Amino acid sequence: MLSTRIISTGTGRGWIAALAVASSLAFVSGHVSAQTDQQELVNRAETTFNTFLRDPDMTWLQRHLPDAKGVLIAPQIVKAGFIFGGAGGRAVLFARDAATGRFTGPAFYDIAAASVGFQAGVSVSETVTLIMTEKGLNSLLASTAKIGGDASIAAGPVGSGANADITTDLVAFSRAKGLYGGLNLEGSVIHVSDTFNRAYYGSAVLPPDILINASVHNPQSEHFADALSREASRQRTSSMR
Repeated sequence: MLSTRIISTGTGRGWIAALAVASSLAFVSGHVSAQTDQQELVNRAETTFNTFLRDPDMTWLQRHLPDAKGVLIAPQIVKAGFIFGGAGGRAVLFARDAATGRFTGPAFYDIAAASVGFQAGVSVSETVTLIMTEKGLNSLLASTAKIGGDASIAAGPVGSGANADITTDLVAFSRAKGLYGGLNLEGSVIHVSDTFNRAYYGSAVLPPDILINASVHNPQSEHFADALSREASRQRTSSMR
């Protein structure tokens, strides 16, 4: 806990200076605290992505990362109800700059999904979705997008299906307790999380500010953005051999 000792100077300047310092420190402390939940989500998203990246059955995802316009990662989508009902979670989106090949972000989103696609008895799923087209990326730049309506989606092939030819806006890979296909994102509604974006960047921002114009930046996300960029570059080099 931060304590401030205030000494009166008779003129009142000491009180004013002390209050100014205390206010500044309170703002900084509050801003850092507000970022805790957001950075934790970014860290968990990075863990999820690395898990998918190391999975030998996820070769389609790995090989097509260099072609993706963006990557949407939800480290935890929780089911409400048994078999039927709803599901929800948070996600982060990184977008790739076509000129440099580098990823920027994240922008934060809330996902409301139908839970019919969950494996029976499974309550938590994690997903990595590759955005393969400009239409898919543009749909997520809006405040709300309905998957399957504003952008088409297909389940990502795993294992022996890794050579499948897929033409769609989004390709989603999901796992629930180690089982593939734990969640069907068809029909899901994705909302921009203005609260999380504002807390992480310190002001009201929109996804285009973060992902396209790169007018705001948080250095805490650099590690993950750099890792995405390096992996995409490595996969592209490997595919050319």
